[in-house]
Amino acid sequence: MSFLPEGYSYGPWHDGPDPLAPPADLRDALDEIGRDVMAGASPRSALEELLRRGTPRTAGLDELTRRLWQRRSEIQRRHRLDGTLQEVQWLLDQALEAERRELFPDPDDDARFREAQLDALPPGTAAAVRELAEYDWRSREGRENYEKIRDLLGRELLDSRFEGMKEALRNAGPEQVEQANRMLADLNDLLAAHAQGREDVPERFAEFMRQHGEFFPENPKNVEELIDVLAARAAAAQRMLNSMTPEQRAELAELSQQAFGDPRLAQQLSTLDAQLRALRPGEDWTSSERFRGNDPMGLGEGARAMSDLAELDALAEQLGQSYPGARLEDIDVDALRRQLGPEAGVDARRLSELERELRRQGLFERAPDGTLRLSPKALRRLGETALADVVNSLRGKTGQRETESAGAAGEPTGATRPWRFGDMQPWDVSRTVRNSVLRSVSVGERSVRMDVSDVEVIETEHRSRAAVALLVDTSWSMVQEGRWLPMKRTALALHQLISTRFRNDALQLITFGRYATSVELAELVGLEGAWEQGTNAHHALLLAGRHLRRHPDAQPVVLMVTDGEPTAHLEPDGSAEFDYPPQPRTLLKTLSEVDRMAKLGASVTVFRLGDDPRLTEFVDLLARRSGGRVVAPDLDGLGAAVVGDYLRTRKR
Repeated sequence: MSFLPEGYSYGPWHDGPDPLAPPADLRDALDEIGRDVMAGASPRSALEELLRRGTPRTAGLDELTRRLWQRRSEIQRRHRLDGTLQEVQWLLDQALEAERRELFPDPDDDARFREAQLDALPPGTAAAVRELAEYDWRSREGRENYEKIRDLLGRELLDSRFEGMKEALRNAGPEQVEQANRMLADLNDLLAAHAQGREDVPERFAEFMRQHGEFFPENPKNVEELIDVLAARAAAAQRMLNSMTPEQRAELAELSQQAFGDPRLAQQLSTLDAQLRALRPGEDWTSSERFRGNDPMGLGEGARAMSDLAELDALAEQLGQSYPGARLEDIDVDALRRQLGPEAGVDARRLSELERELRRQGLFERAPDGTLRLSPKALRRLGETALADVVNSLRGKTGQRETESAGAAGEPTGATRPWRFGDMQPWDVSRTVRNSVLRSVSVGERSVRMDVSDVEVIETEHRSRAAVALLVDTSWSMVQEGRWLPMKRTALALHQLISTRFRNDALQLITFGRYATSVELAELVGLEGAWEQGTNAHHALLLAGRHLRRHPDAQPVVLMVTDGEPTAHLEPDGSAEFDYPPQPRTLLKTLSEVDRMAKLGASVTVFRLGDDPRLTEFVDLLARRSGGRVVAPDLDGLGAAVVGDYLRTRKR
């Protein structure tokens, strides 16, 4: 018994993206892109690299391209193109053997004369077939095998130009052969009228398809589509001939005159090829391929193999995305599915959807100089991931309280307000439920459904406000020792924590190499490592002090991440003086700024990356002078160490 409603059927979804497929995992993709960007790649190259590499559940462009070249190589290594010639030779041998068996017991002179005729046949297959065109066969088996040669040649020639003709014309009689000849004549007349620009071409095309549409399963809609289909197939057939030896081409040219025992077929096909070459000169009519396998292919199979190779080449170019304006929507998913199977089509659609969603959701934007960069929305998402990793690291430390919301709330003011993204204040449950009821009734809903717009939170006052300066070393050694990416992820996590949970705090990001610079988060994330001598902690502390003095009512917090002792300082004229080993003047000016920090009430926490004894000695001195401390985390624990110290210092 069937339980399916009448008029409904179930099967694979082919009309665009699968509506039941899981959505593209943008967060994981953005994390991958962010990691590459923070390591020094441009957002555009990071996106391209992600698409080439793929995701854990989706093969990338490189993998799909590898499969294409593997498939291409298999076609060439498995096959060869002399299948039709071999089959004709075998049928000819069978026909001659049957005829000789029939003639041998007959003692009359006619039998001896026929044997002499067979013995005198030219050595070439094509010439022998031509000589036997008028031969009066005594053997029924011989006659049948010879007719099979003519039938095979006709079907192979048509199959090399029209898809599926070999099977459609199997055991064809004179009527079917005449119909094929009439179709070719009408087709050549139609193409000639099109080339001449005749106004009645649309009517001619409609009449042609009405009479001969069964020969064209592609169902072209107009004469241009018909020409495209025919020219692609004819060009593939020509490339197949180009790939044969000159002797094989000559054999086929002569044999084609015997197709169906009617020379008109070869003449019509020759005319058709000439017209198609004139109408579509852009098709590849001249190239060739090398086939070195053991599996012989007929003319129709050879033309299909050449079409497959051309399709594989086109797909490889589409997957390469190396041409101007390339987009993943350019990939012919149907062709990819034909060549590599349905899973490859699914992978291509997923990659295309991923690229489209990354662009549509505003995760990239144009910088003033026209380059592509991560948008604030993307930076927030990267920050959320970085902060989540930090929180997980802090939770994993035994003997410490959870710190994900430490200090986030303050004293309740008695007032409430609508919830905003990033709020961590407790909900006012009664007002939230009341809002849900009123809204549901107002829109006529029969049941109460809570919406995010209904949520109200209890307003609180922060007990304190902090001015935070994060100083990060951007000298070349940070890049060389693999500390570049952890440093940027640390800045992302701290920025995310402050912007979402401590909104009144003022964070200043400061980079220092030969010189120090105050930067925005997007600049730091996209900063590329460059060869630059100098670790100018003096200049960085100067900028940090300026930031703290702009916020005199805030608790000062200074955090420094470095892997080298100070080797540069700022002169009064604004130039940076570098020397290694560090000059006493450099150390003195740096420590003087530390003393000024202490006068502002700021202790400096130094996160030491590396075990150089001179670095260790200096940062210990710096921490003692400021009343701060030194933390020596491993790279994986840098973010947790910085965030944890910020929370500890702020809480204190």
